[in-house]
Amino acid sequence: MTENPTRIVNPRRWLLLGLLWIGCCVAFGAALDPVQAADEPAVTVTPEGNTKTEPVSDEAPIKWENLWDPIVAGGLLMIPIAICSLILVAFVLERAISLRRGRVIPGPFTKRFLKQLGDGDLDRDTALKLCEENGSPVADVLAGAVRKWGRPAVEVEQAIIDAGERSTNGLRRYLRVINGVATVTPLLGLLGTVVGMIRAFNNIATADALGRPELLAKGISEALLTTAGGLSVAIPALIFYLFFVSRVDQLIIQIDAVGQEVVNTISAEELESKAGRPAKPRRSKQESAT
Repeated sequence: MTENPTRIVNPRRWLLLGLLWIGCCVAFGAALDPVQAADEPAVTVTPEGNTKTEPVSDEAPIKWENLWDPIVAGGLLMIPIAICSLILVAFVLERAISLRRGRVIPGPFTKRFLKQLGDGDLDRDTALKLCEENGSPVADVLAGAVRKWGRPAVEVEQAIIDAGERSTNGLRRYLRVINGVATVTPLLGLLGTVVGMIRAFNNIATADALGRPELLAKGISEALLTTAGGLSVAIPALIFYLFFVSRVDQLIIQIDAVGQEVVNTISAEELESKAGRPAKPRRSKQESAT
């Protein structure tokens, strides 16, 4: 009975991903929390040297009740940034499940398969059946090697390389999507900031707002929301992309190590040495020509 590669996800990894995502959202909300006006009146000094007290307005420049308010204030370009955020969450969870070591390289199956293969308890058909039933990426690579059972080591290694390339493409699936989110969201945020700045300056130019910098400050603050939103999505996306790329590289190295053990067991040279017959030396092309 083979090991089923689809096991229950480790809850600690789910908790880590959830805490990381909540932390990013909290940090985004804390960064956008406006500074409330002080209760004390503002004191200014006139050119003559006299002090002038100005009452503070009861209305705060920008008042946000929750995280949804700055998103709405950011404008239409916050919508594609929010969509990119949902895409990031979906593909990060999918890759976190698919790139588990227990799913890619099942430990019980790999150890049992290599032990039985080394002890001579498996023949070609039985070993191939076990690999096909397991269905994990490492089993697919081992199946490619088993199909070359009894061939020279060069042919077995080439079969492992071919099967490994196909498995690598599967392991790297959707990583470009995560990298795309990390690349596109800052550009969307920058575009939203540029559009918001243009709108803010147009409002200042068309209104009688000379000597009222609070209007310009409010427009610039709202324009910068899209940049903050884009970076809040892009930074976690880049971190997850680098993490998953490193994870795939580690898994490929481990799969290659397992494949080399199989080559050393089922190659023609190894089978002939176990049978008590020396392996036939390979002749070069010059010797064959003569």
